[in-house]
Amino acid sequence: MKSIINPETLNFLSTLEINNNRDWFNENKNLYLKAKENVENVVNEIISGISEFDKSVERLEAKNCIFRIYKDTRFSKDKTPYKTNIGASLVEKGPKTLNSAGYYVHIEPGKSFLAGGVYMTETKNLKAIREKISSESEDFLKIINKKSFKDDLELRGDRLVKVPQSFGKEDPMGDYLKFKQFTVFHALSDEDVLDENFVKNTIKIFKEIYPFNEFLNEAIEK
Repeated sequence: MKSIINPETLNFLSTLEINNNRDWFNENKNLYLKAKENVENVVNEIISGISEFDKSVERLEAKNCIFRIYKDTRFSKDKTPYKTNIGASLVEKGPKTLNSAGYYVHIEPGKSFLAGGVYMTETKNLKAIREKISSESEDFLKIINKKSFKDDLELRGDRLVKVPQSFGKEDPMGDYLKFKQFTVFHALSDEDVLDENFVKNTIKIFKEIYPFNEFLNEAIEK
């Protein structure tokens, strides 16, 4: 039997947003555990599907990929104690790695999305990615200009104002070299998340992301 995201999971997250305090959460922790288990089951099926074309994730388990719901509020003006989403990072070396491109599932009422690429990485890796984009521009453009890629995904990330100093100002790939993060994004409606084919549709999007991730990881692993 295939797994689906249950409406109760989105309902829990919506209710948590209204009652984001420790007393309510502790009284309703069973609802959180059910929502977390639901997402874990779905993510395990997604991992299984991805592993058919990307072997790097085949040893991952959803329970190790889902982020804690508890927030670190030490340096935040927002002192609410809990995240109002359930997110899973599917990366070869685990969700906390900064050194590999991977896949991300974000479940949050009205704000769900799928993503891929590199969100944060070491400076040397960022430089390596930019160098590969500059020197292998044709391969990079072939990936991001593919019709199905452009139809389903948006390249996102913080950007520099100018092309990095180590590259020529007139580098034809200058607009891409300004990126400080190399991520692609696919928005999801609540209807998309609750669709009985959510797992299948997610795997399809991640298969589209795979060549992008592969390009980035080839640069990082050199």
